[in-house]
Amino acid sequence: MGHDIARLHHVGHVVGNMGEALTLYRRLGFAVPPPSCPTMAPAEGAEPEPFGAANTHADFRRSFIELATCVRDGDATRIPEDAHLVPLQAPASQLPLLLERIGETSAELAVMLSRFEGLPILMFSSPDIDATATRLASAGVGHGGVNAVRRPVETSSGIRTELVRYLEIDSDGPGTGTGTGNGSTAEGRVGAVADLDADIQGSRLLDHPNGAVDLTEVVLCVAEAELALVQARYENYLGRPARADGPVRAFDLDGAALTLVPDTHLTALLPDERPAALPAFVAYAVAVRDLAVVRDLLEEEGIPLRESPSGDVFVPAAAALGTEIVFRQAPVPA
Repeated sequence: MGHDIARLHHVGHVVGNMGEALTLYRRLGFAVPPPSCPTMAPAEGAEPEPFGAANTHADFRRSFIELATCVRDGDATRIPEDAHLVPLQAPASQLPLLLERIGETSAELAVMLSRFEGLPILMFSSPDIDATATRLASAGVGHGGVNAVRRPVETSSGIRTELVRYLEIDSDGPGTGTGTGNGSTAEGRVGAVADLDADIQGSRLLDHPNGAVDLTEVVLCVAEAELALVQARYENYLGRPARADGPVRAFDLDGAALTLVPDTHLTALLPDERPAALPAFVAYAVAVRDLAVVRDLLEEEGIPLRESPSGDVFVPAAAALGTEIVFRQAPVPA
């Protein structure tokens, strides 16, 4: 039977310094375009300045990794010189609401950063986002309904409009009813997004020097005593049971997985790693065409690299701005 949540859509790596993050990701072998950031003049006649939030993506055909940061007053020097600065333009009647939303996003990112620099955002991909909303409401999972935003996208065939339909979960547990849709789960911002537009996604930078082709796993570390409760939450979110693998609980998705690991077992999964907080998304994995190429690339860059018991290689959180980045050999096509 099909599921209304099929795979991983994206993770959000929230960083304190976008320039530093771009340098890291490019050294890791990801093709990451310059970030976008809104601008606005602080006073009449003044030069526009970046504000709100800046973000960019490392894109794959079915998923992506988002890099995001909040932009506070005086932060202009921390925005990369090649950033795509977007002057804020809106009818006078809509401007206050737009400014409010941008301010809320920036404040949300600031709160995430105050907890730790790392991975506080996980969004799942849905082939039927309206069915997801209905099922979650029936299961008593709080969310604010399906939102829709349109944004211009530059493609090889010209400017196209991308429609993004999404919902954010704000339930702390089963049976809590509807909510405001602020994505306020204990571990961060969690939700579902309609599947990516294949034509638009195919026009983005998909050829990564490290050979990465997809986002394949996210690891959520929880206190051992809370594992059963968190498992129940995600069984409600995803509409499927977890699979037990010793102390680990795994949710099998289409070509990917969400893995729940108790804090007492994290070092068995990722040697020498410790969570910055509990609960927290501590790692994500990408599939690569040739793991040997990744090893060589990272060794040439002088980036610390460790091996997991499963044979994956990963960059420890201390060297990757607060999140373990795992590289995994992609399956050979049949």
